[in-house]
Amino acid sequence: MRGDGIRARKALGQNFLTDRSVLSRIAALVSAGAGERILEIGPGKGALTSYLAELAGQLVAVELDNRLVPLLRGSFSGNPSVTIIEGDILDLDLRETLGRYGTPPWKVAANLPYNISTPVLFRLLDARDLFSRLVLMLQKEVGNRLAAGPGSKEYGVLSVLFQLHFDVTREILVRPGSFHPVPKVDSVVLLFVPLAQPRVDVGDEDYFRRVVKASFAMRRKTLWNCLKGGALGVPTDGIRDVLARCGIDEGRRGETLSLHEFASLTKELMAAGGSL
Repeated sequence: MRGDGIRARKALGQNFLTDRSVLSRIAALVSAGAGERILEIGPGKGALTSYLAELAGQLVAVELDNRLVPLLRGSFSGNPSVTIIEGDILDLDLRETLGRYGTPPWKVAANLPYNISTPVLFRLLDARDLFSRLVLMLQKEVGNRLAAGPGSKEYGVLSVLFQLHFDVTREILVRPGSFHPVPKVDSVVLLFVPLAQPRVDVGDEDYFRRVVKASFAMRRKTLWNCLKGGALGVPTDGIRDVLARCGIDEGRRGETLSLHEFASLTKELMAAGGSL
């Protein structure tokens, strides 16, 4: 991999995973069998792709870097089950693109650079019905946020929205020395297993997202300060009544609320006139 003359692009956040032990463990987490389908986001030079190609009935790998696409296509030209797509995962219609290669469910494997991790996560969240599991490597800071519980400093919008629809577990801590070039921070591999139904009934999910985002908009502010102002469709003088009906002290902060409390808050805000 290092002898191909292609250097990592800092602008793309590239750090190529080279540790065979970690690669093997990630492939085991993907846990695909014969006939199953895998989407790999950002295959890079194909290190993980080689492991996944041995497992999957169909492997679709999406790579943005046009220097790497010919390398990947050359490496897997003899394997008809591997398709390399040149493009930006954020520009693709996942439902339409994956539909060309097979029906759901798909499994996802990805090493997500920090600079695109959040938008890619939301794309996967919104297309969650296509997937039976996600195995994602992220900067440790982002991974901790996704798996965090109420009351922790890492708990936030990503924690709430993903845990509504997935069981999220931290599986592998990956040290900088496992990559080339060597990054400055640790990474973590997370496993996301989708739930058959949302963990709690939140009523209108679009409005639920707005409530959650508003609650974390000013982390040092109380819920009262975050929610007042009418942006959620409820007059400022009605917010206190809503919080009281939910049994939530207006002096609490968003990071202390459980998923069930956010669901209750959403429904009460809607009952009080809240709308999109």
